Amino acid sequence: MVYAEAKPMDSNEIPVIDITSLRDGTDPHSVAKDLHAASTGLGFIYISGHGIPETCISAARNLAFDFFRSPPEQKETVRVSASHRGWLASGGAKMGDKLKADLKESFVWGMQDENGDTVADHPLRGRNQWPEFLPDVEPAAMDYFRQAHEVAHHLMRGFALGLGLEEGFFLKTASRPLSRASFVYYPAQPEDMGADQFGVGPHTDFGVLTLLCQDAVGGLQIENIDGEWLQAPPIEGTLIVNVADLLARWTGGAYKSTPHRVVNSSGRERLSLVLAFDPNPETVIDARQIFGVDHMPAESATTCGEYLQWRFDRAFAYRKTE
Repeated sequence: MVYAEAKPMDSNEIPVIDITSLRDGTDPHSVAKDLHAASTGLGFIYISGHGIPETCISAARNLAFDFFRSPPEQKETVRVSASHRGWLASGGAKMGDKLKADLKESFVWGMQDENGDTVADHPLRGRNQWPEFLPDVEPAAMDYFRQAHEVAHHLMRGFALGLGLEEGFFLKTASRPLSRASFVYYPAQPEDMGADQFGVGPHTDFGVLTLLCQDAVGGLQIENIDGEWLQAPPIEGTLIVNVADLLARWTGGAYKSTPHRVVNSSGRERLSLVLAFDPNPETVIDARQIFGVDHMPAESATTCGEYLQWRFDRAFAYRKTE
């Protein structure tokens, strides 16, 4: 076996949901119902009607390719900081102790004000690092961040409505979000690396919600409830949204955080635009907020900031001290 294999996905396994009427307020409850059904199933959703202009996506993607194709010594000028901002080289992330390091490279940034400043109240937040050798990266990246973050807010309102909650439930403490965006670059994966090598190894996402803008190359694979790996090919005009670990925990396991991985067997470069939505670090993640004080959650309460720091310290080589 040359590459890890995955079956073709049946068309009904991951739904395509048009969120236009959630975004414009014309029929949010119908969209919320569909989001709820998908999140209690596989936990992955294709969304259309997201409203991010193709010009915004193309600008971000083209500049991301320019960055990753630059010489290593230039990328080193923005090597990832202690606050998880900047460039992570190939091999800088590992999704499990028994897995090989990921082949992917990433460039990570977060929210900033008009002066480029950020609050520095948490170990996973600090000033963004922008490449001086590609000055157009900053405006394009921040435009994509703002647009995708707005989509995330709409989706969080939809999830709240789907759970019978007030629509702002998940956004009560989201004025200083720990959200971060990333360009993620997957080089063509050589055949001789074997079936245990991945662009990114099998994992569930750490935070609340992930929005993924794939390119046309493909390679994303998702594990279904039977333990089978399925291909999740790109669908033009859509984003892929998936429930992450903190939202699964917040909903007492009602919403599913599903393992996924990337195998780039295409022979071509692959690039994804990713937004990880997370609220303020002090946000309490406790299923009893949804199901009542008498609910006995399988996992104890935590905060967004504490949990993410724990997960990042385990996953990223630059954070390990031993």
